[in-house]
Amino acid sequence: MSKTIVTRLFLGACVAVVAGFLVGFVAVVAALAGGAVTVGGPDVVRVNGTAFAGSLVWLVIASLAIAAGWLAALASWIGALFNTVQLDDKTWFVVLLILGLFSFGWVAMVAYVIAGPDSTTQGRSRSDVPTAARI
Repeated sequence: MSKTIVTRLFLGACVAVVAGFLVGFVAVVAALAGGAVTVGGPDVVRVNGTAFAGSLVWLVIASLAIAAGWLAALASWIGALFNTVQLDDKTWFVVLLILGLFSFGWVAMVAYVIAGPDSTTQGRSRSDVPTAARI
């Protein structure tokens, strides 16, 4: 998988997760503003199911967007691992692997998107060199 595809997948994942959180936040605010939860009166907290039902659909859509973004981010991380394992220098691979396993994969992916190498372009430039010149 080329770095371009990994970058697009990672950026799409970030957009999906942020959009999911925004839709979820707006759905919760709309439910609260619509009277889904009432504080005070004879009951300390009262939940109105009809006002909350409309927002529930948007909460499900928000959770699906967040889950899809998470899966796309995981796929981009795996693609970056496959891309960097083919390099002669394994530093990027080790950094991506260790940070990803310790739940800091997003930090490594941001660094990879900004400054990471692409093994697919190195393979193409290597094949352009004549065989006699490689010896």
